Amino acid sequence: MPAPSQLYRPSLALLTDFYELTMAAAAWRSGAARLEGCFTLSFRQNPYGGGFAVAAGLAPALDLLEHFRVGAEDLAFLEDQRGPDGAPLFDRAFLDALAGLTLDLDVDAVPEGTVVFPLEPVVRVSGPIVPCLLVESALLALVNFQTLVATKAARIKLAAGGAPVLEFGLRRAQGIDGALGASRAAFLGGCDATSNTLAGRLHGIPVRGTLAHAWVMLHDDEREAFLAYARALPGNGVFLVDTYDTLEGVRHAIEAGRWLRSVGKELVGIRLDSGDLAWLSIEARRLLDEGGFPGATILASNELDERIIQSLRDQGARIDAWGVGTRLVTGADDGALGGVYKLGAVRDGPGAPWRPRVKVSESASKTTVPGRLQVRRYEGPGGFLADAIHDLDLGLPAAPVIVDPLDVTRRREVPAGTPGEDLLVPILRGGRRVYDPPPLAGSRERARAQVARLHPGVTRFVNPHLYPVGLERALSERRVELVLAARRAPR
Repeated sequence: MPAPSQLYRPSLALLTDFYELTMAAAAWRSGAARLEGCFTLSFRQNPYGGGFAVAAGLAPALDLLEHFRVGAEDLAFLEDQRGPDGAPLFDRAFLDALAGLTLDLDVDAVPEGTVVFPLEPVVRVSGPIVPCLLVESALLALVNFQTLVATKAARIKLAAGGAPVLEFGLRRAQGIDGALGASRAAFLGGCDATSNTLAGRLHGIPVRGTLAHAWVMLHDDEREAFLAYARALPGNGVFLVDTYDTLEGVRHAIEAGRWLRSVGKELVGIRLDSGDLAWLSIEARRLLDEGGFPGATILASNELDERIIQSLRDQGARIDAWGVGTRLVTGADDGALGGVYKLGAVRDGPGAPWRPRVKVSESASKTTVPGRLQVRRYEGPGGFLADAIHDLDLGLPAAPVIVDPLDVTRRREVPAGTPGEDLLVPILRGGRRVYDPPPLAGSRERARAQVARLHPGVTRFVNPHLYPVGLERALSERRVELVLAARRAPR
């Protein structure tokens, strides 16, 4: 399989919001470039009104960071930029510094396929302030989108109850890169295959495809269309039956199945793509069984998502596999994961002590968590119990008390000796890779196992249980002190 870095052969140094470059230039001129920062990528609320998210996009982000470079065309573009006064915006010394820039960063992240929750650090980036600024937007673009789609896929797989789910979204995705990223994230989140052939080649995802309405319409009648396809590809006998009349299409598929059986092949199944899928699947199952094809699969598609699939199953639909496209690859009904990248600490250079920083907001959910953050996940025999967000410089007690970040009066003690592990692992040190991501299939299996460790109340779609996540007490108290100081309020 080709290396994922094929996606990032061109320079992507300018895949950043312009203010990152203007801040970097100001830091260079003012002397602030000597500072080091520690930034945390996190999100503020679970997507889809759900109880969890599945981290994704981290391996592509690592690949992008590892191959980061500022090319000659990037520098020429920046040299042409002018400020409102008409003067060059970036001076030559800054551009020369960019030409030789290396990402001497330490990056830690949760492995892909890990279930994560609001305010928890998903990625932590530490190092010289200029490269820390320049990677923000690309990291958010990759992690936000793929986490959104992986979470959607995990929810759809839950709704399907273990039945195969195929991702059919290429033609409805937001552009080529969006389609490739969505196919990757959907497979990681639990889908079993994709129709996106390039994603299959690049990422090793199983690919599936049969025929479309156009094939039927090319022929004078549906019966002949199915037989022609069966003769051409006898090992791929899945027929789309709703071009004209769905149940008549099932009967024509049965005829094609009988011809396939006569040459030693078998009818794999049919696909329903419109109409009352519950009723049609029940009737189609009856026809297939009566026709001698009880093993033929009924695949359904047509604007499906987790809620529709769950409803169809509740109605007794006889559907064996699900093709999900638009609402999966676009992350509907949420347009984006609300991921943010915020400064948590600064220091004067390597070896100097870190000083925590906090951003205060009138909205409590937007007030940041200061420090160099890590997450300890505790679990028992039945699954995950609670997560403690803690600061590397403050440490974590043997029996931590975790405090609700939105209500400091709500607290929970984790008994000493409770098994747990820190979620963020080293990815880069000094800009050099120290972590090899597992194969995508391995991350997919991790996602499946992680979701299975959640209480069913957390994974339900309606009014999910709130999984316990809190700030370690010393971190919570320091956050309150910093917020009060920022507001110049008495303590």
